[in-house]
Amino acid sequence: MATLLKRAPVVCGLSLKTSSGAKKKCSLSPMCIKTNKTIRVLNGQFKNAESLGNPFAPLANLRVSRARRGVTTKAADIAYEGPAEPAPVVEETKQVGVKIVPALFAVGVGLIVRYLIPIPVGVSVQAWQLLSIFLATITGLVAGPLPVGAWAFCALTFTVVTKTLTFQQAFAAYLNDVIWLIVIAFFFARGFVKTGLGNRVATIFVKYLGKSTLGLAYGLTLSEMLISPAMPSTTARAGGVYLPIISSLGDNAKSYPNDPSARKLSAFLTQAQLQCAGPSSALFMTAAAQNMLTMKLGQEVAGITIASPWLTWLKGACVPAMITLLLTPLLLYYVYPPEIKSTPEAPAEADKKLKAMGPMSRDEKVVCGVMGGALVLWVLGDVVGIAPAVTAMVGLCAFLLLGVLEWQDCLNESSAWDTLSWFAVLVGMSGMLNQLGLIKFFADAVAATLASWALGQWQCFFVLHGVYYILHYLFASQTAHVGALAPAFVGMLVASGVNPLLAILSIAYNTNYFGGITHYSSGQSAVYFGTGYVTLPDYFKVGAIFGTLNFLLFFTIGPIWW
Repeated sequence: MATLLKRAPVVCGLSLKTSSGAKKKCSLSPMCIKTNKTIRVLNGQFKNAESLGNPFAPLANLRVSRARRGVTTKAADIAYEGPAEPAPVVEETKQVGVKIVPALFAVGVGLIVRYLIPIPVGVSVQAWQLLSIFLATITGLVAGPLPVGAWAFCALTFTVVTKTLTFQQAFAAYLNDVIWLIVIAFFFARGFVKTGLGNRVATIFVKYLGKSTLGLAYGLTLSEMLISPAMPSTTARAGGVYLPIISSLGDNAKSYPNDPSARKLSAFLTQAQLQCAGPSSALFMTAAAQNMLTMKLGQEVAGITIASPWLTWLKGACVPAMITLLLTPLLLYYVYPPEIKSTPEAPAEADKKLKAMGPMSRDEKVVCGVMGGALVLWVLGDVVGIAPAVTAMVGLCAFLLLGVLEWQDCLNESSAWDTLSWFAVLVGMSGMLNQLGLIKFFADAVAATLASWALGQWQCFFVLHGVYYILHYLFASQTAHVGALAPAFVGMLVASGVNPLLAILSIAYNTNYFGGITHYSSGQSAVYFGTGYVTLPDYFKVGAIFGTLNFLLFFTIGPIWW
């Protein structure tokens, strides 16, 4: 009988073969989605799952079990069983080198821009050449000729080889404090998963709000909102905390993946958690990596410095984000209804799980204390003179000194180091394009076109935000979208007469709301799609409906509040 993963599956796009030779999708990691590796299960175990780029491999429960009797391989036996076991064993065969067609396509885009499109009057050759490399980089990040970090490093090297940038200019962004804040955010997320604190918080909400399916959705949603400012990775929250809980609840309700029974409970909870991740991430500046990146890039383009950024962000987001967050599960309940409406056993199961967990461990208390202190310093940073990145550094030092994390945990967090490499490249190129005047040139040109259409300031505001939103269908990452488009759109909004602070914050808020429109639109979306609870047509349908609803709600309530 084929072996199955006794864990909530997280798609990575790999082709997996069981010991009997049957093929099925790998369920190891959201971080290895583009590796195209083939792995084989040996004696019911995986080897070195971490080598596949899985940030949760040493933490997640990947124990292999036999399929439940009578359940097909499409309806896996999924149950969350708490703390991690040692990483299992995998034999892998990986593709070597670059994928030729995507690479030629990406390079072709750059060559067309550089040599076939005339350089506009007022734009320097250096700026235009850097733009062509930047566009080739972005195209490569989407097309995937190499892993994103590798492709970004090749592009960075090319800027130096062609003397488009000096070595110092090319690597200047690696000193960017916001990028290091994002890297440390991954380590904070690992602390939440490793100690089990995130799972405990979510289970407490299930205990008190889980008597109905709608109550379960609200319990999980509100718990994510609570932990999001201290766990700044939507992918980590999805894969490390909420997906195992949803899978366990679905298993108890006999609501299985890749099976019509998914509509009983699991499909609804999956979509509720995904669609509510947008407003949860939009509520706090430190709730998602793309938030901090947008703030940094926007301030550079607009030429302003935002005082008390964490508190300023919260003031602008609190009312529209909270209203959107509270309405989304209720609207989804009618648009995409679960077959099971009542879940009276869920609170009892949650209570049983909490008793099994026992009292809070010493490490959980340390995480609470450290992250509570970090939140206070993020709020009062300007008053006490401590930058957000420095606060994060102090928090990480506390984790290391008190033994919550070991340095090896940080070294194993490959997604953090990969993010450092390609974020820095995008931030550096974008910053240089701004310094060379190219972003201002395009922003002024678009603003003049909009003015010729006799559009007012708020009309320009909604048109530009709508275009920014729709363009995400072309991206497989919110952070890549920010790096590619946020500076230009902030510049266009400012050139159209929008207040610079509003331009930056609104683009940052907007970025969070398209994370659930497709199965590839964000890391958390890929994680939830990998469960098999929601079919692809339903994914696009629900994503389009709630993407539009969330956008309209936020940008109807937002301007009134602002």
